[in-house]
Amino acid sequence: MQAKETLFADLMQGRTQQFQVPLYQRTYSWTEKQLKQLWSDITEQAGLAESAEDEGSTHFLGSVVLAPSPQNDATFPRWLVVDGQQRLTTLSLALAAIRDHVAEAAPREADRINEQYLINKWKTGDDHLRLLPTQADRAQFTAHLHGTVTGEGAGSGVATAYAFFRKKLVEAEDPAAPQDVFRIEQAITSRLALVAVTAERRDNVHRIFESLNNTGLKLSQADLLRNYLFMKLEERGEHIYATYWLPLQNSLSNDELEQLMWLQLVLDGDDRVRRQDLYAAQQRRLEEEQAGDEEIEAYIRKLHRRSAHFRRLLHPEEEPDPAVRKALHRLDAWQASATYPALMLLFDRRERGELDSASMVRALMYIESFLVRRMICRVPTNNLNRIFQAVPGQLPGDVPVAEGLHRLLSSENRFWPDDAELREKIRTAPFYQYGRWQQRKLVLQRLEESYGHPEPVDFAAAQLTVEHVMPQSSGDEWLRALSEEADEGETPEELHARFQHTLGNLTLTAVNAELSNHPFVRKQDLLRGSHLEMNRRIAATERWGVREILARADELADRAIALWPAPLRGVGRAERNRDWQLAHEVLAALPHGTWTAYGDLAAFLGSGAQAVGNHLANTPGVINAYRVLTSEGRVSDGFRWATPQDEEHADVRARLTADGVRFTATGAADPAQRLTADELASLLAGTDDDRADCEDTAQHATAGAPEAETRAERFFRQLAADDSPETVEAVRAVLAHWESLGGWIGHGAGHVITSAYLMLGEAGAPGRGIWPMTLYPGAGRGGTAEVVFQYMAAREPFTDRALRAELLTCLNALDGVDIPDGKLELRPNIRLSLFEKDSNRTLLLEALTWFRDRWNSGNSS
Repeated sequence: MQAKETLFADLMQGRTQQFQVPLYQRTYSWTEKQLKQLWSDITEQAGLAESAEDEGSTHFLGSVVLAPSPQNDATFPRWLVVDGQQRLTTLSLALAAIRDHVAEAAPREADRINEQYLINKWKTGDDHLRLLPTQADRAQFTAHLHGTVTGEGAGSGVATAYAFFRKKLVEAEDPAAPQDVFRIEQAITSRLALVAVTAERRDNVHRIFESLNNTGLKLSQADLLRNYLFMKLEERGEHIYATYWLPLQNSLSNDELEQLMWLQLVLDGDDRVRRQDLYAAQQRRLEEEQAGDEEIEAYIRKLHRRSAHFRRLLHPEEEPDPAVRKALHRLDAWQASATYPALMLLFDRRERGELDSASMVRALMYIESFLVRRMICRVPTNNLNRIFQAVPGQLPGDVPVAEGLHRLLSSENRFWPDDAELREKIRTAPFYQYGRWQQRKLVLQRLEESYGHPEPVDFAAAQLTVEHVMPQSSGDEWLRALSEEADEGETPEELHARFQHTLGNLTLTAVNAELSNHPFVRKQDLLRGSHLEMNRRIAATERWGVREILARADELADRAIALWPAPLRGVGRAERNRDWQLAHEVLAALPHGTWTAYGDLAAFLGSGAQAVGNHLANTPGVINAYRVLTSEGRVSDGFRWATPQDEEHADVRARLTADGVRFTATGAADPAQRLTADELASLLAGTDDDRADCEDTAQHATAGAPEAETRAERFFRQLAADDSPETVEAVRAVLAHWESLGGWIGHGAGHVITSAYLMLGEAGAPGRGIWPMTLYPGAGRGGTAEVVFQYMAAREPFTDRALRAELLTCLNALDGVDIPDGKLELRPNIRLSLFEKDSNRTLLLEALTWFRDRWNSGNSS
């Protein structure tokens, strides 16, 4: 066997050849978890490609083991891919996505990518492909490389990976990111290093494959670095270990110690290093410095000193200064781990006497403002790590530390929204749909504190949740009131969708369930008795509609501007239209077999339906723009293709049909396949929303605990208030059957309303369980069972889309249930009232039993 380091470009291009995945290999199986990690590696290397000093840098991706194919001949070399097919397939799909992304604007570049990396130009049939996957994946892979994709196999791993890269390429067009599409291509082909191991014909490739796939428990980066350090120490190892390392190791977990080691590298100037590469980076650094005992001891002492700083980030209560402690608690509640390099720098400068506590509080406020203003204004978080990793190396040295940080965060490509943008987004953006629920709650908490109530609320003790004043489920009375304010051409429902999630319509309350979707008169009585000043002010208004929401938004904007400092002017800030970028991203993420309406997209953006239509009509290259229809599911009368090339294809309805959109007898798109504004938000939000966080509450509340009993009683009380006795009894029967299967019922704290989770796994063990659905009382519209496909997709064995599709088939057998395939990445609802029917309940219980069996099987293997 021969082994050498190579690059994807060197492996794939240069001659006519083929890499064949043997039949004994598993099918393509990378999920979004692996794809996200690879994309992180790619974008990091794309960013490094900008820097001349990093021109020769590469990232080691892994090995590829090759053996001569039995079909090999001298004129057309063929190789069996014994190991590494997942990497090669994924990189090929990424390049196919880049080819298709640039095809319209740069057709010659698209042809170049195709011929260099993807195809053998002068070959036909299977020989045309430079990489030939195993038979199970071949049809889908070939379709994506040839541009002949149909609806068949839309949920396959190959299709999912290709769609992932198409979506990420749209996001990468964001001017806040430092790379363009061709630097991404360069990163894939020339900056990801592979070790190519080539076997001889006489080698036993099956034995090689078995040995490569029998891996044991790997050492962590911290373990490897510790072993390296103490193997290098010759005379003082025992003393250094007892004096510095052991206290350091006892004060931090292994994961925390690894994070501290990485932060130390960043503080020492290596702001490009990734945490998973810290061992190699630190080893290289010490060897370049020819470090002996003295230098290694100095490094360990530095880690020991800075561990006290790091603990204050993890445990703010250990900070002695009250004002600094309070600011750290807020950042901790925000879950702002991306800011750690900057925070560690501030602690270091304070310890050196370059920063007093008052200046440190001011610096922490700049960081908090940077995070809060970006969150309110919906600035993507994908470059936060890079921004804060760069702080130690880029902090200006000619001004005091706090002022230097203010200047640095205000500079070009940081995108710290100014007062005007903050005010406009508070008025129009759907605040409730962006960021984590803790972040939304913290913003409202800080706004409440700004009123300076003489008897402030103890937020740590109070069980407050975010409440919509105009409810999410709008009854007839609310819609009648909105009809008086709707402009011509806008329905009350569209007006409700546009303003329901804006900050002006949100507050904090401990009586969320009692407020529910009652008329405003009833809500006034409850809010009037609140201890929160913001609620008393809402209660003092005579009515609640769009005018009042906007007036309150302006008041809150004044307070937000006073609370969170603005960026400095004139530091070269770049401007961009972030809202339309969000539109492009969410349209690129539309699952196969779904469509959305102009009003849905407008509500998601905090815009107007007319503005959305104008933008899509006049902006070439927006992926899936034709899948935006009227609220009735029809192509808009004013729709036109943005480019002549599009007009050459089939008409809009034919394109929609090819994308899996069904049409009713009246010619309208199937309303079951329509994605609402909330569902659009969930496409980009991942699991960072209120209902995901209810999972943690449910998993911590064991079935027999008094708290869970109280929440269970509350759940059924709310359910009985909204649904028929027959529905309530049907739900009790379903929950009882679930428990008979070995499951348990968790109940959420109820950020919006209480809930019941059908949990599997160890009760009270967060992160180890799984649940197929969550039941919610209906707040006036009938209870629903939310099928959490989106969360299953991150939990084995249901990362396999085929298993989720099988569950979907089981559920669609129920009379009255018709969930489209396109919602397999979302959280579709089933009405609880459907469970009243005996046959439906029998089918549901069979589906739940199937789910339990698949999970048990996947966890026992």
